[in-house]
Amino acid sequence: MNSVDNSITTVNVDVLVIGGGIAGLWTLARLHQAGYKSILLEAEALGAGQTRYAQGIIHGGTKYALTGKLTALSAAVASMPTRWRACHEGTGELDLTRAELLSDAHYLWSTRRLTSRLSGFFASKVMHSRSTEVKKSALPSLFQHKAFNGQLYQLDEPVFNTLSVIRAIAEPLKDYILPVKTDSLQHDNDSVVVTSQGGENYRFHYQSVLLMAGEGNENLLSRFDYNTPQMQRRPLKMVIVRGGLTDRVYAHCLGASVNPRITITSHFDADGNIVWYLGGQLAEDGVHKSNTDLICTAKKELAELIPWLDLKQSQWGVLEINRAEIKKAGSTRPDSFSIEQSDNIITAWPTKLALAPALADALIEQIQQQVKKTTAAFSVPNWESVTYADFPWNEADVWMKNV
Repeated sequence: MNSVDNSITTVNVDVLVIGGGIAGLWTLARLHQAGYKSILLEAEALGAGQTRYAQGIIHGGTKYALTGKLTALSAAVASMPTRWRACHEGTGELDLTRAELLSDAHYLWSTRRLTSRLSGFFASKVMHSRSTEVKKSALPSLFQHKAFNGQLYQLDEPVFNTLSVIRAIAEPLKDYILPVKTDSLQHDNDSVVVTSQGGENYRFHYQSVLLMAGEGNENLLSRFDYNTPQMQRRPLKMVIVRGGLTDRVYAHCLGASVNPRITITSHFDADGNIVWYLGGQLAEDGVHKSNTDLICTAKKELAELIPWLDLKQSQWGVLEINRAEIKKAGSTRPDSFSIEQSDNIITAWPTKLALAPALADALIEQIQQQVKKTTAAFSVPNWESVTYADFPWNEADVWMKNV
């Protein structure tokens, strides 16, 4: 039941979700499927946090098993490509038929000197069922050049346009998503008061709150007067390049370490230009370099790995990203998603984009044990419409000049 009292509209919900990235929206959709009266609050455009910076690869664990054995993280994500693909085909838990599938597979390639390592890796029991060696006649166009003398394997890892996934999940639920003003949230017993971006005040009475705001969880916890769980930030510096590119590429290059030497995904800017988005070890090491030095490193890497590529007229940019996740003693990074509870406040991080469905599973199970569904009719006020984030490469200031 909703009411208006002293210019505050009161809304009663079973579960209040805070954070409109893929993990928060996926969980909101699953809560509605399960019959829980749920509202999501977002202080920015939907997908404006880590989601719009994600490369969109639905990892199946391959890059985390480059040591030749399954790690905890590779095991955690093993089933995710199948689940995401089912959603895109209209047979999964959510309807992602309107989301854009950029590539049905991701690839892993090696230079000639690492070919033997790659062959041994994919011949192992660990990866034999997850990959297929690509014959020369079937290579993606970029690797059909006569100068390519390595090996290339196709991985069972689809690549999605992440913001199209956001839109596909959010559109059917937009009446249950409230855009709120930044830092307007106030906690009062088992209710939250917020000011919408349109200036209206709302009080939400809840049974449980899910904090799913990524890097914003730290601030939210303090607003609920908690100092745990602790959060850590692991920075990346990703390189973007456009101009002179005619091929769309979705591939890891095998390196000497556990991480891929470079990871390339391809996207389009607002003018239809192909944009290569460069991650992997390049992005990990990039946090210790200036933007100019990092771009120089990226140019050298691509010149060595893809020497037939002409990038003389290309534009370059750097995106600085913080991966937000739980901080635990004795661990540099979590192996899977994280869920921590204090009273009726649950804090969650997906750790990886691919793990959003698994995180939602675990949260639904937890909610079912703790929250009693209310039977009262559920209606929401006619509040303002949601907005959607754009990709960072459509912002002029991310592109550097004279590099």
